[in-house]
Amino acid sequence: MRIENCFVSNFKDLVSTPFIGEINAICWTRKLTGDFSEIVQKVTRCGNITTIEQEELRDLPLSEQGQLAREIILDDLKVLEAHGASPILNVINHYDRDNTCPFFPTDVYSFHVDRSPIPTDTFLCTYYGESSEILPNSQSQKKVLIPAIRDELKKLYHGADEGFESFLSEHFFDLHYQADPDARPISLGLGNLWRLAVDHPECQVPPCIHRAPKEKPGQERLLLIC
Repeated sequence: MRIENCFVSNFKDLVSTPFIGEINAICWTRKLTGDFSEIVQKVTRCGNITTIEQEELRDLPLSEQGQLAREIILDDLKVLEAHGASPILNVINHYDRDNTCPFFPTDVYSFHVDRSPIPTDTFLCTYYGESSEILPNSQSQKKVLIPAIRDELKKLYHGADEGFESFLSEHFFDLHYQADPDARPISLGLGNLWRLAVDHPECQVPPCIHRAPKEKPGQERLLLIC
């Protein structure tokens, strides 16, 4: 992915610029004002991931800087909903880890792609905390095609040979990638709104490989995603 060719300066261009060739991620670069950490501090958190509804966000007692941050988030939610997306605002302490297959975790901390049966894109923005990363497709390998990993997965599978590929898909193994030793993941940064290509039947480019960051102890994330 030629990262230098995927930056735009407004929402209209973010949603209208086509993915083409190796370009499977578009970024609306922004330097946001306001205190987003205050929103994280004021929200009543529940469990590892807390979803903030718009009504709750509007009702938070915030300082002037917190109010600026709130208006930015509400504007982002508004334009995404008008575009037909269903954005969710989360405060994330951490995601659940996948321990079902020790040599092949399929949680969001692993480099993976999103899949959909219908045409769609993934949008995300980190307002506070550690930001997600994307990985150029040319710097990775699909894990299920690596011989040693494939052999181990076959040991888990007990069906007919012709059902093995379906087994990989049903358990999401085929969505995960291994970074090359010299790979250079790209941080999505704070405040930027990204649009990522998803694996769906009409996708004309390789889906965008990405992962959630490992959160810093004591620092939660404020993330918009849809």
